[in-house]
Amino acid sequence: MKTRITELFGIKYPIVMSGMSWISTPEMVAAVCNAGGIGILATGPLNRETTRAAVRRIRELTKKPFAANTTLMFPGSKENAEVLLEEKVPVINFALGKGDWLCREAHKYGGKVVATVVMEKHAVAAEKQGCDAVIATGHEAAAHGEEVTTMLLVPSIAKAVKIPVIAAGGVADGHGLAAALALGAEGVSMGTRFMTTKESPLHQNFKDLALKKTVYDTLFSKRFDGIYCRIMDAPGARRQLKAGLNLIQLLKALPNSRFIAKQMRMPYLKMFFGVLFSGWKTSKQLAYMANAFDMMSRATEEGDVRGGILPVGQSTGLVEDLPTVKELLDRMVKEAEQVAKTLVKKMS
Repeated sequence: MKTRITELFGIKYPIVMSGMSWISTPEMVAAVCNAGGIGILATGPLNRETTRAAVRRIRELTKKPFAANTTLMFPGSKENAEVLLEEKVPVINFALGKGDWLCREAHKYGGKVVATVVMEKHAVAAEKQGCDAVIATGHEAAAHGEEVTTMLLVPSIAKAVKIPVIAAGGVADGHGLAAALALGAEGVSMGTRFMTTKESPLHQNFKDLALKKTVYDTLFSKRFDGIYCRIMDAPGARRQLKAGLNLIQLLKALPNSRFIAKQMRMPYLKMFFGVLFSGWKTSKQLAYMANAFDMMSRATEEGDVRGGILPVGQSTGLVEDLPTVKELLDRMVKEAEQVAKTLVKKMS
């Protein structure tokens, strides 16, 4: 299978594993790369030292091209991004911020930069900033999508920019891959489907739960981490949806924010008073973020269904088994090729 994305990244299949905190680990990234796709290392829970170690670990596990992400609004993201540039990571993925400086520095060593976007105007801006491709995240996707579905977002962005578009949201099999290519995408990005593979470090409690869920079993709200976010419908998610950022949650954010201080390599009290005097809007967002990081880690690492929350897309309802990463990619490509043949017959 050959598309502009396989050519751009130097990979066999136009399939990307999104950067999921606590799931897109070096081992998981390497598994996807060795199977013919490209995996994105999640640096959200990492600091400068652990980001560097993770990048070097990936290089021990695979000789294939790989990627790493940085969410520019998160604390410590700029420092992690600088490490990715220093380590000359082949593909850098960024979101929620302006990435012109990343493009400029990555292009110096031949690296590629991909922006994750949720709107056409963001894709146009990313192209102007020098990005080599965009990941268009539809409403169906896990975590941070917006109102427009993949079915409409992908073709609208594909018409608006000249750089390749990667479709994210609602894709979990070869039918989704074929559909995305038909819409004008040059590849697909998946998170939810990769969570439920044998190599995935996601706790077995949530793997088992994912196999039982339908396409209706997700919750979409700003009450999880302060911006629109899609989460698996489970007891912990229901509790957080009801609580939002009430007084109890605000108090919980105080100890939970120590993780953010550690990420920023800043004394906790200095960060605390800095946030306190930065205004309610910033304080509220960081409080949401601190609690969300805690709940997400409890879900992925501890399997805490009652207290944890897990970002998943609506495609969780299409997941029916736990294949290896290689089995998944090979099956998807075979399915997509069969869909293409079927369509040719139907249209001839």
